Amino acid sequence: FLRKNKLNQTSRAPFPVPMGSSSPSPSPEPPQSSAPAGGASNASLRWHILRRALLSRSASPHASEGTSNEPQEKGDTNKISRKTSRGFNLIECHTVPISQLNKSQGGSLNGNENGVECQRDVYVCYKLPCGGSPELNVIYRRDDSLELNDIEASNRFNIDTTGLVCCWPSEEVLAFYCINRSDMFRSKRVLELGAGYGLAGLVIAASANAGEVVISDGNPQVVGYIQQNISINAETFGQTKVKPMTLHWDQEQASDMLNSFDIIVASDCTFFKQFHQSLARTVKSLLKHSETSQAIFLSPKRGDSLNKFLDIIKEYDLCYELIENYDPTVWNLHRSYVAGDDTSWPNYNEEHCYPLLLF
Repeated sequence: FLRKNKLNQTSRAPFPVPMGSSSPSPSPEPPQSSAPAGGASNASLRWHILRRALLSRSASPHASEGTSNEPQEKGDTNKISRKTSRGFNLIECHTVPISQLNKSQGGSLNGNENGVECQRDVYVCYKLPCGGSPELNVIYRRDDSLELNDIEASNRFNIDTTGLVCCWPSEEVLAFYCINRSDMFRSKRVLELGAGYGLAGLVIAASANAGEVVISDGNPQVVGYIQQNISINAETFGQTKVKPMTLHWDQEQASDMLNSFDIIVASDCTFFKQFHQSLARTVKSLLKHSETSQAIFLSPKRGDSLNKFLDIIKEYDLCYELIENYDPTVWNLHRSYVAGDDTSWPNYNEEHCYPLLLF
C-alpha cells in the first residue's frame, strides 16, 4: 500500500481511492446518536466498561458483587465498545487451556522470563488455509485482563496498550491476506510494525518461505508475548528466520536496520494521530531503496484518522493506492454485516471494523 519512490526519480502522483465523506471529530471514535435498548446512555455504558475492568482485577470483596441487570449491561456495553467482540473468522481456530500448551512445552511457560503470567492468558490454535494446513499456536491475554501497571508502562514508554487488548479484526484480515499472497514474501526480508501478538508475522513465517520475518511492537510487554509465540512455533517456520523486536517509531533505528526490508506490513496502526509522523518516517527509513520494496497496511477509517495519515504519506514522498474491495471473502462478509444479513457481530461498525488496503 505504501510504495517507496525510486531514488532520484520524479514521484508518481498519489492515487487515493474515494473514501466517502466522514466529518472530522476531536476523537477517532465518533459519538453514536442513540442509546442501546435498555435506556442507558453511551457515556454511562462506557463507565460500566471501566468499572467492570477495574473490579475484575480488584481484590475487593465488591469485585464479585453483581447487579440484577448485569447481563443486560454487559450486552449493551459490548455494542458500544470499540474492542472487537469477534472478528471475520477467516482462519479456523479453537481455544485450548493454557495448561495444555504449558504441558506440551515441558512446563517452560512459567511466566517469569518475559513477564507473561499464564493464569491470565489464553492459548489459541490456528489451522492455516494453505498447503499442508500448518498449525500456529498463539498466546493472548484473556478478556478484561488489562491492569493498572499496563497503563503505567504505557505512560513510561510513551506507547499505547492496544496490543494487549485483543487480536483486532485488521490483524486477522492482514494474516488472511498474506496467506493468499504468500508468493510475494518468498525469500524476502519482512517486518511487521505494531504487531500486537504477531499473528500476521507468524502466518507469513509459517506459510510463505520468507527469508526473515521480524515481528515488532513498541510495547515491551507485548514483545514478551511475541517472543513466546515465536518460541512455541519454531518448528513451523522451516528455514525462515523469525525474531521479535522492540521497535519504537519515535526513536532512531539502528544503522543495520535502515533501508533493509523488502516488505513492511502493519494492521490498524493509523489510529493514533500523534504517531502518524513517526510511523511514516519509520516506513521510509526501513524500506529498501528499490522499486519492488513496499509496505502493506490494512487500516479502518476510524473517523478522519486514516485520511490524516494519507496526508502525512504525501509529505514523506511516499506514493500509495487505497483499495476498498481487495478480497472477495472479506468483502462479502463486510457487506453482510453492514446489511444486517449476518447478525453474529452485534457491534460491527464499518468505520472501526472494516480495514481498507493501503499499499
